Amino acid sequence: MNIDLSNFHKQLNAEFAQFGDVVSNALTPAQVGFFNENGYLAEIDLLSRPQIDILRTELSEIMSPEMSGDPRFYEYNQNESSDPSKVLFHALGAWRVSEAFHDLIFLPRLAACFRQLLGGQPRFWHDQVFVKPANDGAVVAWHQDYSYWTRTVPNAHITCWIGLDDSTVENGCVHYIPGSHRWPLLPRGGLSDDMESIFEHLSDEQKSTFKPVAIELKAGQVSFHHSMTVHGSYENRSPRPRRAAVINVFRDGVMSDSDEPLLAGVPTIAPGEKIDGQFFPLLG
Repeated sequence: MNIDLSNFHKQLNAEFAQFGDVVSNALTPAQVGFFNENGYLAEIDLLSRPQIDILRTELSEIMSPEMSGDPRFYEYNQNESSDPSKVLFHALGAWRVSEAFHDLIFLPRLAACFRQLLGGQPRFWHDQVFVKPANDGAVVAWHQDYSYWTRTVPNAHITCWIGLDDSTVENGCVHYIPGSHRWPLLPRGGLSDDMESIFEHLSDEQKSTFKPVAIELKAGQVSFHHSMTVHGSYENRSPRPRRAAVINVFRDGVMSDSDEPLLAGVPTIAPGEKIDGQFFPLLG
């Protein structure tokens, strides 16, 4: 029987409880200020080598083709690339399937970072895993995360991108557009569309400030970004995979704005009702 780990709102094992000091202020005022000014923050140490190894092992199990029909996943795509010559593995819901990915979202230091950047209590929204295999990993097109989340209000969301490999320009690291979190919401394209398609929707002023910053991270480091920050990543042209976990959260008090389920298979929360319960636990 496959256990749904969303029933457990605390860590299940000790492996993810001990790395690093846990303090109420995990980030410095300068780091919080940089995030507020630029819409992102990078090169934050989070995971130990043993933790990375556990996550890599369990990610390999998640990627097994027989997992594709598991109803615990909100989405599961062996290849979400729009280019048939490229590959982008992408799934939502690993925290319900894998003990390691479950325990990852309940890391105390991560919750402390979220609390500082949100200015309030963080509540889990959903996770993601991305894999760009060696040599033919696909792009993730420029986008703002909130364009996928307009079924929730208000916009009080933050994303944490967690590297399970060293991420470099060569293997398709994330790029951010500094200051773009102050832009209005842009139209949403496909996750793996052409990297140039966004320019059809930008003003001349936005085009003039569209200066991507490559976020190269060591495995175990993370970056945080605002839900309106424009970001994307290019192809993996290297002989190494680029694997990553993503944790999306919002400030406690965010409400549903949809008559439909917020995530596939999750009970509907009526518009105007606070998002909480089994699938949306408080963190920290």
